[in-house]
Amino acid sequence: MTSLNILSGGAAQGLVGNVAAKFKESTGLDITGDFGAVGAMADKLRNGTPADILILTSALIATLAREGLVGASSIADVGRVETALAVRDTDPLVSASDAASLRHAFLQADAIFVPDTKASTAGIHVAKVLALLDIADEVAGRLKIYPNGATAMRHMASSDATRPIGCTQATEIIATKGTKLSGALPKGCDLATVYTAAITSKATHAREAQILIDLLTAADQGHLRERAGFLPV
Repeated sequence: MTSLNILSGGAAQGLVGNVAAKFKESTGLDITGDFGAVGAMADKLRNGTPADILILTSALIATLAREGLVGASSIADVGRVETALAVRDTDPLVSASDAASLRHAFLQADAIFVPDTKASTAGIHVAKVLALLDIADEVAGRLKIYPNGATAMRHMASSDATRPIGCTQATEIIATKGTKLSGALPKGCDLATVYTAAITSKATHAREAQILIDLLTAADQGHLRERAGFLPV
């Protein structure tokens, strides 16, 4: 095999892409696999999809470790990612300094682009926030739901809506051409998720998977993590 197989939350796709060339230089391997809703990625592993390395939420990695699907000694935190608002590059930023202004921003939007509201970290949270703001029914017809945040952001970037808004992981917004970060969700509606890497119990390339983990978590790679939207844990 000439590739390291990865199953990862969409939040880490940009960061992995940033270190891919250095990883190949060190190992000779490309990185292939799936990036998407963390719940869906965990189920792929459980259902037998080959994978050498996972990057999922810390809580989900801990669950998979208890299930014997990842090596506990390999677990390493990559960083913390905020759920945030997004707009198209050509649109003005949306201000949401508190719950009231966030509610107003969602109500003003004629299309709301979000990831899977049942399987993705950000999507599940968006659904909770809309309910908390008591506007879930009012905006239900405007929700544009996609399998992951990256896909949602690509569709928002090309949308012909007049006032679209997006809500997903900050890393996915930063990594998508045509969209820009409009700020984290305000206190009381916010979410910051720790993403963690681990080597699977059936890894074919365990040594190379550890090299990738080291690249993603190294102290001297902090600037790459920050640029990709990862905050220190």
